[in-house]
Amino acid sequence: MKSAPTMLGLTLLAACLTAGLAAAPARAGDTAEPPPPPPCDVPAYLLTSESSLPKVTDAIKSNRPLNVLVVGSRSSTIQGNEASAYPATLQAALKEALPSSTIDLSVELQGKSTAEETAGTLVKLVEAKKPTLVIWQTGTVDAMRAVDPDDFRTAINEGVVALRDAGTDVVLVNLQYSPRTETMISAPPYLDNMKVVAQQHDVPLFDRFAIMKQWSDAGYFDLFSTSHGVDLAKKVHACLGRALAKFVIDAAHLGPVQQN
Repeated sequence: MKSAPTMLGLTLLAACLTAGLAAAPARAGDTAEPPPPPPCDVPAYLLTSESSLPKVTDAIKSNRPLNVLVVGSRSSTIQGNEASAYPATLQAALKEALPSSTIDLSVELQGKSTAEETAGTLVKLVEAKKPTLVIWQTGTVDAMRAVDPDDFRTAINEGVVALRDAGTDVVLVNLQYSPRTETMISAPPYLDNMKVVAQQHDVPLFDRFAIMKQWSDAGYFDLFSTSHGVDLAKKVHACLGRALAKFVIDAAHLGPVQQN
């Protein structure tokens, strides 16, 4: 049986995962022009889903506001630069794609909560925020704490059922990819269990892990580096926000006719 991580180990791991993309500020002596932004190319299969978002579709077609609630951990934000984090860029991309629609977005950060702990708060959040769509990003804290994968799957299942029963559409977002932490946590059990729950309940799963790994493998972003700091974080989050907007629009079957 694998031993539980030590408190020191969890602290170091948290530092890597939650601040890895913004690990160091730019040096004062750097005067060279920044390189052009890398492409945000994502394979089409990672931006399409066989599951749908009927409540999002109905809201847009009926000219009602689209209220989005992002429930996430620290990897859903950039400390001190929240306007550049992926929820904000998601909202901007949705507004650009759906110019005739009102897009309201709020963020609920639960930085140290496991899926089980977060699942217990979802109904109250829905009652308070009244979202059309809940984007639930989870798995990082559970992987850090080595939560039993079966317990993790049960928590995700219960959370999705609670959200559905509360009358919202759901998009699941899995862990971020970090090559510097691959030897410190075991991501596959949590990735696999999120996929299982998404398939069982026919909810779209935005595979953030696979998308970021694809960007890293293609050389778009140097996710091994600790020297690019906030600038790298902003670029990655900008690409994630645009990719997630495309994913939502596809799952809601919003073609050009509905978007205009």
